[in-house]
Amino acid sequence: MSLLEMRGISKAFNGVPVLKEVQLTVEEGEVHALLGENGAGKSTLMNVLTGTIPLDAGTILFDGRELKNLSIRKTEELGIAFVHQELNLFNDLRVFENIFLCKEITNRFGRLKKKEMIQKCRELFDRLGVKIDPTAHVEDLKTSDKQLLEISKALFFKAKLLILDEPTTALNNDEIEHLFKIVGELKKKGISFIFISHKMPEIFAYCDSYTVFRNGTYIANGKIAETNPHEVTKLMVGQSNIDADIYEERELGDTVLKLEHYSGKGFHDINLEIKKGQIIGFTGLEGSGSSELFQSLFGITEKTGGEVYVHGEKMQSGSVHQAMKKGIALLPANRKENSVIPDMSLLENMYISEQTLSARHFHINRKKEAKKYEYYHDILNIKADSKDMLITSLSGGNQQKVFIARWLNTDADILLFDNPTQGIDVGAKAEIYKLILDLAKKGKTILVNTLEIPELQKLADSCVIFFDGKIMKVLSHDEIEEHKVMMYSTNSISEREA
Repeated sequence: MSLLEMRGISKAFNGVPVLKEVQLTVEEGEVHALLGENGAGKSTLMNVLTGTIPLDAGTILFDGRELKNLSIRKTEELGIAFVHQELNLFNDLRVFENIFLCKEITNRFGRLKKKEMIQKCRELFDRLGVKIDPTAHVEDLKTSDKQLLEISKALFFKAKLLILDEPTTALNNDEIEHLFKIVGELKKKGISFIFISHKMPEIFAYCDSYTVFRNGTYIANGKIAETNPHEVTKLMVGQSNIDADIYEERELGDTVLKLEHYSGKGFHDINLEIKKGQIIGFTGLEGSGSSELFQSLFGITEKTGGEVYVHGEKMQSGSVHQAMKKGIALLPANRKENSVIPDMSLLENMYISEQTLSARHFHINRKKEAKKYEYYHDILNIKADSKDMLITSLSGGNQQKVFIARWLNTDADILLFDNPTQGIDVGAKAEIYKLILDLAKKGKTILVNTLEIPELQKLADSCVIFFDGKIMKVLSHDEIEEHKVMMYSTNSISEREA
């Protein structure tokens, strides 16, 4: 039986249609993947469903009832919960206080019954297999526990349909497996899920059915078991060459970055020589040391041993400013927390790093910076109408291009890209790949840390595989193969096999 039916849903902003008579059907007790590139209309449709924005036309049926004049409170009462990618939790409150916020249990004098709320939280977590202390402060929780807390909060108030927007972006493999184990148990109880994600392996491992949008229009739906990632991706981007191998071999220059017995927090005894124009891929299981190496090279954390040479000169570690002066740039893994300055425009987000380097200047020449922004806007193909737009108004892929422009604007020639396509749709990924290859052709040296092996196959001249803080193997481009990388990443390969 269908739990949700959305038919002929249309929505326009300022006369520009963003949803054009789209449809979505979700059955009871299923995980339904809602797929499409950034800007396809997925979030708008979910905001219509949850009463955040009104629809212009169409019909919504939920649990056999037609829904009209929706509001956020009304949809919550009906059992529809939206777990956003940016979690809606109060870090300075305790776990149980977040769950009961605006729904507190009180006695007849209006005083909080804290013990009862804490006990109800414990009972809920026990049923879900969630190991969170109800009295802990939310700011002290891991990201994965915050995600589970959001889901628990929705379930406590009898949600029948949970919308999960990119729920695994900041989770490691074990945490993802635990999350979907809970989802699987809830499915058995008849609870349904709408799963918004760009990660094909997860979609095909955990989802039952799918619906694809493109440019605000409905494209197709079906059962996951009856299709494959290649076909679904073709539906999303409207082209058949999405798997093309875009890697190009290039002539490399002299050594620009040399690590000798380099050690720091999370990694040790790293020896590497990297040349001008080279693209080196780094990979390994979450926490294996490659991301920690990037942070140390950029001066966020101090070294504990060894040396780094940039263009033949020894570099002092532990200073971001020193790294920037040496021409090193870092595109961090968590874009929203570590790159986005939400109250600033695209122009301001672009020039802030260069202004930090040239802080001796008392005034920012906006005319000069605007000219540079237009240059990067064109060469990076940033899809934005105005330099004065807020950075938060752009899709993830276009935000990432602005941050690449931020570092090119500093004349950095060693670019550390930590999971550069995380949370970015398929079409935007292809643009980022092409951009990285073009930068390498122009002599930029690029280190790319990623968990996605196909990404390394498209980009990397060689692949450095980490396990437990050390380099297990360096593969040439032709040797990069998913099974082999995983074997080294898990330390499962014998010397004879190696």
